[in-house]
Amino acid sequence: MNNLKFIRPQSKELRLRLHEPRRFLQVVTGSRQVGKTTLVTQTVSKLKQPYHFASADEPTLRHIEWIEAQWNTARLLTKESKQKKALLILDEIQKIPNWAEKVKKLWDEDSRHQKSLKVILLGSAPLLMGQGLTESLAGRFETLHLPHWSFSEMKKAFNWTLDQYLFYGAYPGATPLIKNGDRWSGYIRNSLIETTIARDVLLLSRVDKPALLRRLFELGCAYSGQILSYTKMLGQLQGAGNATTLAHYLNLLEGAGMLMGLQKYAGSTARRRGSSPKMQILNTALMTALSGQNITAAQSDREFWGRLVESAVGAHLVNGSVKGSYEVFYWRDRNQEVDFVVRGGKKLTAIEVKSQRSRGSFSGMKAFSSAFHPTRKLIVGGNGIAIQAFLSKSPEHWVL
Repeated sequence: MNNLKFIRPQSKELRLRLHEPRRFLQVVTGSRQVGKTTLVTQTVSKLKQPYHFASADEPTLRHIEWIEAQWNTARLLTKESKQKKALLILDEIQKIPNWAEKVKKLWDEDSRHQKSLKVILLGSAPLLMGQGLTESLAGRFETLHLPHWSFSEMKKAFNWTLDQYLFYGAYPGATPLIKNGDRWSGYIRNSLIETTIARDVLLLSRVDKPALLRRLFELGCAYSGQILSYTKMLGQLQGAGNATTLAHYLNLLEGAGMLMGLQKYAGSTARRRGSSPKMQILNTALMTALSGQNITAAQSDREFWGRLVESAVGAHLVNGSVKGSYEVFYWRDRNQEVDFVVRGGKKLTAIEVKSQRSRGSFSGMKAFSSAFHPTRKLIVGGNGIAIQAFLSKSPEHWVL
């Protein structure tokens, strides 16, 4: 992480939890390079108690007994400390098969013997972490999810402009490379995209057609901000199998914090699930690094830049939804469309994104309003809320 002086807001929440008596495992999840390890080490360094840090992020998976060895090391620290307290931090824990069963056994042993060892688990594959937690560790953990960095965070930490954020996205570790476009895009492609797919998706999930998953990701990046039917995807992806396979692969990519397919907002859950997904990248760096354009060319390409703006707004909304306070959809009926529909409790917000000033009639917004009567209607960009203003505040400010 380039800027260790900047501390993300989640650090305060984690610090407060660690000051409490031992109650739950603390689980920190998030995509690669969002700063999980940095945030945890920043937080625990301010606590006046010893800690043991170990990472399972190896080319080959460690054996399950490695967990117990690290656990016993941390147990010894509790005996040696004056306060009889210590912290155990296990990074990339999901890389170890059956990790959750072993953690449950050790945690329950400490609970029975009233040991004061506190445990933090970190994982870069939230979907896979969640499977282990819900299957084996129910009632024993709290989760703190770190989304991709927001515009306000990148501005505070690196003094980024809006255009820099839109094009280069939100990977703080890549910021020193933006002066050399080829190095920057190479880093995003090789160190982030390929590493995430190879080590967080293919290595830990059943994927019968890995080449198809990669092509689906590339297609999703190219069409971010656009609605793609599974039929159209099948037509563009050779050897695509069927729509069920593509939907499963989209879920895996979403779980890795890369790409998702937004569902259509409709009156019934069944109709939403049967709809064509709208491609939504979760960090615009993934979209631009594969585009073959530099920032100057992208700014001159009005169509591409417009989709980039819409993708940034969508990513801001989706990344903010991990707290569970709202859901994000799109809406379309024939030729009428609303870019984003956000439902939080009883509130419904319709959002249109305009990268340029427009005198359009916003017929999609009118049609949606007539059908669903949203609580709030927002125009972002153009003559509405400035893009920078919208991205500078948390999504909850606008939709709840």
